[in-house]
Amino acid sequence: MGENREEGFICMNNIKVEDRDHGIRVILIDRPKALNALNTETLLELQKVLKETAVSSEIRVVVLTGGGEKAFIAGADITEMMGKNLSQGISFAKVGQEVTRLLESLPQPTIAMVGGFALGGGAEMAIACDFIYASDSAVFGQPEVGLGVIPGFGGTARLSRFVGLPMAKDLIFSGRKIKSDEALRIGLVNEVVKRSELNDFVMKRAQQIASHSAGAVRACKRVMNEFEETHGIDYKLDMEAQEFGSLFGTKDQKEGMSAFMEKRKPNFEGVSLKESK
Repeated sequence: MGENREEGFICMNNIKVEDRDHGIRVILIDRPKALNALNTETLLELQKVLKETAVSSEIRVVVLTGGGEKAFIAGADITEMMGKNLSQGISFAKVGQEVTRLLESLPQPTIAMVGGFALGGGAEMAIACDFIYASDSAVFGQPEVGLGVIPGFGGTARLSRFVGLPMAKDLIFSGRKIKSDEALRIGLVNEVVKRSELNDFVMKRAQQIASHSAGAVRACKRVMNEFEETHGIDYKLDMEAQEFGSLFGTKDQKEGMSAFMEKRKPNFEGVSLKESK
């Protein structure tokens, strides 16, 4: 896990971190050729940065975003996932879930700045943040069922917080993708602005938050997150990881991910009674 440090910057293999004025830290996923897809290396780099961020008294607001023009994070890296078995699938889910839990539990407020595709693991990273601000060209979705698996980084546990349980089921069961205007209408994002204005808008909002008492803002976050903490999100996440992993090695998982890589429609056989238990 390579790392370069300059004043105000941390550069890793897949992530760039910039500390800006007013205590604003920008964490950028920088794999634009892969549409910022999350492989294990990227997740571990994110984990390291978030742990460092959590103990910093200097960082007041965190902005998570993606490099390039096309994607925030287009999902988990399917090339890496294709060959995993049950235990490897569970382990991969656990790594992703640890990152989203770290992101969610940071003492600092977190903003997902979504300028393009936020699909699968990318949508799950966004909904682990306190706010989502999106461009008018952003696209959201949990398309995992089309790959023969389920959301594995917290989507089944968190999406209903934003959009309610019926709509969360609609999005996850159908795997459909939605544009930013629909995401705003259903409450998934806080605000939609023009792509060219997104960075300035988010930085202005981050500065507004950072201008207030850091202690008061952090206390607000602790209190407002307390309900979920006391009602067992960790149980939900563990169940999700187990179910996610159990689908690896099934015919439908192999077919779904092969079809994605081959750019064709998958031919699912359905779930046997053994697989459905």
